[in-house]
Amino acid sequence: MNALGQISSAQSNQLLTQVRDISVDIGLQIIVAIIILIVGRWMASFVKQLIKKLMAKARIEPTLISFASNILYYGTLAFFILAALGQLGIETTSLIAVLGAAGLAIGLALQGSLSNFAAGILIILFQPFRVGDWIEAADINGIVEEIQVFTVILRTLDNRTVIVPNSKLTDNNIINYSAKGILRVDLVIGVAYQENLAKVKQLTLEVLAGQDLVLAEPKPTVGVLELADSSVNLAVRPWTKTENYWNVYFGVQESLKTRFDEVGISIPFPQREVHLIGRNNGNNS
Repeated sequence: MNALGQISSAQSNQLLTQVRDISVDIGLQIIVAIIILIVGRWMASFVKQLIKKLMAKARIEPTLISFASNILYYGTLAFFILAALGQLGIETTSLIAVLGAAGLAIGLALQGSLSNFAAGILIILFQPFRVGDWIEAADINGIVEEIQVFTVILRTLDNRTVIVPNSKLTDNNIINYSAKGILRVDLVIGVAYQENLAKVKQLTLEVLAGQDLVLAEPKPTVGVLELADSSVNLAVRPWTKTENYWNVYFGVQESLKTRFDEVGISIPFPQREVHLIGRNNGNNS
C-alpha cells in the first residue's frame, strides 16, 4: 500500500508539474501575443501618421492621403494580428486560405461595388478633378463637394446634391471647367442690318473693358458670327475666372443692352408681316 501510495503521489506530482509547465507556456504565449498586438497597433498608428505628414508636405490631395494612410494602417495591423495568432499556435495558412475563399465569394456578389471601388482608386490616383472643381460628367453639371471611395458627391448649380457612382464617372467623358482657372464666356448679340458694325464692335469692346470681372488677358474678341434672317449676330467672347463665369455671362448682356439703348442701337427680334387680301362678293339680282 505504501508503494502504491508513493507511485500515486509521484504521478500526481508529475501531472501537476506538466500542467504547471503547460500553463506557463500558454501564459507566456498569450502574453507575447498581447505584446505583439499592442506593438502592432502602435506601429500601425505610427505608420499612418508618418504617411499623412509626408503626403501633406508633398501637397497631395487630402482624399488620397486619407485613403493611403488607412490602407497602410489596416494592412500593418493585419500583419501583426496574423503574427499574434501564429504565436498562439494557430495555423494562419489555412486561415488565410479561408479568408481568401470568402473574399472571392464576397467579390463575386459585390461586382458593382468593386467596380466603383476600383474607379474611386483611379479617380484618387489620377485626379481628373478635385474637391471644389466645377465639372460635367454622367449628364450631371455641378461642383465636386466630396470624393469618396465608392461615390462622388456633386452640388448642382441649383443647389441640389447628387451622389454619382465612381464607375459612372470613369466610363464617361469628364469636362473639368476649373482645370485651367479661367473660362471663355460665349455670347451671341444680334443687331439690326442698318447698324454700323464698326461702331457696334467698338461699343461692345468698351463695355467689356468696363467690366471688372472680365480679364484683360486673354483679350476679349468680337466678330460677326452669322448673317441671320432678321439680325447680324455678333460673337462676343470675353474671358473670366471660373468662379465669375455666371456673373460675367449675365452682367455683360445686361450692360450691352443698356449701352445700346443709350446710343440708339436696335436689337431686332423676329417679326412676321401678314397681308390680308379682301374679296368682294357681288350679289346676283
